[in-house]
Amino acid sequence: MIYLLDTHVFLWTIIDTKRLSEKALSVIENSENTIFVSAISLWEISLKYALGKLNLIGLEPNELIGQAKALGFELIPILPESAASHYKLNADWHRDPFDRMLIWQAIQKNIILISKDENINKYQSVGLKVVW
Repeated sequence: MIYLLDTHVFLWTIIDTKRLSEKALSVIENSENTIFVSAISLWEISLKYALGKLNLIGLEPNELIGQAKALGFELIPILPESAASHYKLNADWHRDPFDRMLIWQAIQKNIILISKDENINKYQSVGLKVVW
């Protein structure tokens, strides 16, 4: 199966796996699964780190690429087509633009999103697949 990590799930995988659900941890640790981390998450982390809103416990955002690769995760970019068609996603259901873009990527690529965020559940009606 193919999965996309929500930003908080990516961070918890690196910093505090105890915060992950048993299901999420099982999916992430299963070597038969392909796990993606989006450039959107790296951008969100970098922005929040620069604003002093995120403590990475001794890491800097640029080190997270190596951390992701070391865990066997694959990185996916923000494609121009995804950015240009993002307006099609209902913005009223979730106010966070980073989360909405991750949702849009998951829907467009038919990837299962691993997320604890209950605010994304409405997007299941338009094709989002979620596991937690």
